[in-house]
Formats: sequence, structure tokens, C-alpha cells
Amino acid sequence: MKRRVLLVPIVLMLATHAFMAQVAPDCAGAIPICSNTPVNGGTQGFGTDDFYGETSSGCLEQTLSGAIESNSAWYHFRTGASGQLGFNIAADSSEDWDFALYRSGDCGNLGTPVRCNFFDNSSQEVYTGVGEPPGGNGGSVLYDDWLQVSAGEDYYLLINNFSNTNSGFSIQFTGQIFQTNPGDALDCSIISNLLGPPVSACDTDIITLDATTPNALAYNWYADDGSGFQLLPGNSGPILLATQPALYRVEVVTPSETIYSDVQVGFSPAPTTYPVTDVSICAQNGNFDLRTKDSEALGSQDPGLYAVSYHHSAGDAQAGLNPLPVNYPLLPGSETIFVRTVSVANPYCYDSSRQFNLSVAEPPLLDFPVSVAICEDSGAVTIGDTTPDPDYAYAWDNGAQTAAITITASGTYTVEVTNSQGGAQCSETLAIQVELSVSPVIGNIIITDLRESNTVEVQAAVAGNFEYRLNNGPSQESNMFTDVPAGLHTITVSDPRGCGAVQEDILVMGYPKFFTPNGDGSNDLWQIQGIEMLNNPQVFIYDRFGKLISQLDSRNPGWDGTFKGLEMPSSDYWFRLTYTDSTGQDVEARYLSSHFSLKR
Repeated sequence: MKRRVLLVPIVLMLATHAFMAQVAPDCAGAIPICSNTPVNGGTQGFGTDDFYGETSSGCLEQTLSGAIESNSAWYHFRTGASGQLGFNIAADSSEDWDFALYRSGDCGNLGTPVRCNFFDNSSQEVYTGVGEPPGGNGGSVLYDDWLQVSAGEDYYLLINNFSNTNSGFSIQFTGQIFQTNPGDALDCSIISNLLGPPVSACDTDIITLDATTPNALAYNWYADDGSGFQLLPGNSGPILLATQPALYRVEVVTPSETIYSDVQVGFSPAPTTYPVTDVSICAQNGNFDLRTKDSEALGSQDPGLYAVSYHHSAGDAQAGLNPLPVNYPLLPGSETIFVRTVSVANPYCYDSSRQFNLSVAEPPLLDFPVSVAICEDSGAVTIGDTTPDPDYAYAWDNGAQTAAITITASGTYTVEVTNSQGGAQCSETLAIQVELSVSPVIGNIIITDLRESNTVEVQAAVAGNFEYRLNNGPSQESNMFTDVPAGLHTITVSDPRGCGAVQEDILVMGYPKFFTPNGDGSNDLWQIQGIEMLNNPQVFIYDRFGKLISQLDSRNPGWDGTFKGLEMPSSDYWFRLTYTDSTGQDVEARYLSSHFSLKR
């Protein structure tokens, strides 16, 4: 939407004597303002010392002038509503402007400023003030926090030029009270004037000045465009339609008196928002710099005279609310961005008639393996995306453009995957490492049994990164198993990349370290665990002097602790084991000194 008409009290920046007279360097002569704030033609000097020799006031300190003020302008306003208040002071980016805001209705008792800013403009920013600057740069050190006000409060605003060179400044009020109470956010009763407070408008507006007075006998209208007041012939009624910037005066003749009233009327160039092209971008870029669209929105218009902001809705753009951050975070999807172009000198002179579409595409989601093995017995493997997305395009470093390829040699293969959905080119590049993997072969299994803690070590016959598993337990990278119970077990060696697996059954022998043949039915017999799995096993038990006490076999596998019917005493006993192996040879167990304890 393009705003065409604005009738708000404001003083425009005009280099004329009449308009410069609106500058008040002293608090006692502070210019009363309402509904919006003046745009000033500049400052020169500070008049009298409003701080009576004090060296500081809030953040402001004594300058080279010998006073807190250098080149000052004072304004007075009264709040007409309660809520959030802010303002923007715009000036040339090469100049240094400070401000202090006092909650007071008495220039002789200003107190401590409720908002104050004196940071030098080394970053060469255009705005300083309270709240948020146009464009949403909320991190600026030249801005103080929003001010919460109540209706009926009086304030004095000091604007001070520290750099001693100035090309003028402008002030625009902002904040929630100008949304809820656009007509009376600031109380106009402090201005006593028949024609009302100053008027600012777009250069396409026609301003109605109404001097209607009861019992008036005659009306005479004058205008001063910088060369003194000149009579406007043909205008003898109570209404004047103003189309040119000037200081207007009306002379109202009544039976009892002649009334004179002056009002400033100024015009700001009406901005135009030019067409802005749609944008398609990839979400992986992180943020989109909305400032890159400013030149399109402004066209040939001077960026020093106009500001561009971006909004989520047409309503926000029209009201100038909730500007988007210039580094706008990208989220997948499509949305409409609404553009507002506003006059720096007059924030009510704007054009919000344009918008553009921002389409954000997602980078491709790739979940196929980047480390693949070629099994030596197969000679080929398929790599890449075996369940491709139809919106993706694939480009391999070997020239292939399919989602997956079959290769026969180890090495590194690179694929670039592009998602063109949404108009943007979102690409991801993956390097897939392909290695030759061999099938496992068991070379030897070392069983250390008949111990308190039996161990099994598996030795592979070929080199490789294999996994080892005992029975149905978890796979492990280590080829060593500890605390293996006695009995028959299955060892599995596998390639974790799917290139084969081998198994082998083993027998682990074991025996109790002690037994208690007391007839209680628990641990009454001593025997070798797993002996039943052996062929023709023979166990010989000896006392500490080497005397054969008992002989066990598969038919009589356990010793009850007696010798020829007599109970043997509590002591340590030794044993040896023999059995017949698969070749028919008698084999003697490796641990001839193995012993156990009999306890009574």
C-alpha cells in the first residue's frame, strides 16, 4: 500500500530563516511538539548554560565549550497515552550527535536523564535514539532501551551536536503508543495555536489549514518561503489548501480583535518502492542479507533520503512494525516478504505496495554409506544412493550421472548431489572410501583351560579387521575371550563389512578348586567339567605324596573323597588327565600339576 496523505504535526528540515527559528538552544524556550517530533535544520551554539556550570548530566559531560552543551536544540512534549515510547534521530553518518531525555516539566529541575547516549559515531551510522533503529539493527550502541511512559508525563529532549559541523537532523517518534493512539500519543494541548502544530506531509499531499473563528469578519492568508511573508491573493476564506512548503500565517479580523496564527508546513519527497525480484536460495547458506534487495526497491532514489525495511505481513509493512533482521535466517519453504520504503525525514511518508517471494530449498539429505568394502571373492560393489530421490541430480567424478554406480577397484569416489526443488541449486558433495576386504580364515585357536579363569585366543590366518563372537554373545574387535566357562563352545569370526564368516567348535575343560563330600547333596563329588565330551578319558588323582588315590573315567566321572572305603582327610590333591584324540592317539592334559582341595 502507498500512503498518500499525512496530516501530522512535524517541522521539516528547510534551510530558511523562518524554519530555522524553530531551533531553541535553551531549555526555557524548548519547542513544544506533539503527535510526531520536529525535523530540524541544524544547531548552532548552545545559548545559555542550561546546567548552570555542572560538569555532567547523566552520560553527558562537559565539552570543549566549557559547558555540557556544544550545539544544542531543546524540545518539550507531553505523553497522551501509556505504553512504550521511542524515537529515531537521523543525521549525516559523518557527524556526531548526542541526546539526553529528562522526565520533567521544569527546566530548572531537570534531574537525571531517563535516557542518554553519548557514544561517538565511529561506525558512521545514520541513526541514534531510543528503542530500535530502522532496519532492525537492535545491537547498535547508539540506541538505548525502550521507555515505558504514562499519560500526562512531561519530557524535555536535548539534542546536542558534538562534532561542531552539522547538516541538520530529523527526529521520528516510534513505539507502541503510536500504534494504539496514533492521533494523541503526544498531547497537543501544550501547543496554543489557531492553526495547530507544524504539519509534515508527502509532496503529493494537499494540506488543509483551517482557521475557522466565530464571528470572523475577514480572513487574510500569507506565506513565507524564505523571503518574508507575502499575501496570497484570492484566499479570503477560513480554509487554505497548502501544496508548497512554507511558513503560513492567517490574519483573522473579528469585531473585537485581529488574531494572527502561524504554522509550518513542510513536504517530504514521496518514496516509491520499485519491483523487487523473487529469490531462490539454499537453506545451507544460513542467512539471507535482505539489504541486497535495497537497490531494487529504491531504484534511482537517493538511499540517503529513504530507508527500506522488510516485513512478514502487509499490515506490518504498512504500519512499519516488526522489521525483519537484515541477516534473515533461512528456513526451508516459501514465503512472501513485504517491502516498506520510507522517507528518512518523515516516517509517515512511505510506500509499502511491493513484495517478493523468498523460496528456500533444502540441501539434499544423504544417508548412504561413505565407507564401503569390496569383498575379494565378489570383485564388485555398488556404491551411492540405492533409493534415490527423484528431485535429486547426481554427478560422479568418473562422469556417471546415476544415483548409484558399480565399481570393481578400491579407492575414493566422489559424488555431487543437487536438489533443485524450489528453484535453488542446493548441493552436497560426498567422498566414498572403498576398501578391499578379505574373507576371514581361522589359523589357530589357543585354549587355556583347566584354570580358575579359562581363556580362548583366536588367531586369524589372514590379515583383516575382523569381529569375534563366542556362541551367541556380542561381537567384539578383540580376538581374546576371558572367563570362558567349561564346555563346548562355538567361535565365529566374521568380516564386519559383510565379506564372509567362519565358525569352529571348541571344548574348554574345567574343574572345581575344592569340594565338600559331607553328604549334604551339594558339591559332594569332584569331577572335571566337560570330560563327557572326550573320547576314552582317564583321570588319575594323587595325594600330596604322589600316591594314586582314585581313577576316573566316563563311566565313573566323579570322586567322592574316599580311598578303599575310607574318608580321605582335608588336604590338597593333584590330578592328571589323558584321553584319545581324533587320530586315535592317547593325549595327556597339559597341566600335570593341577590340584584341588578337599574340605570337610
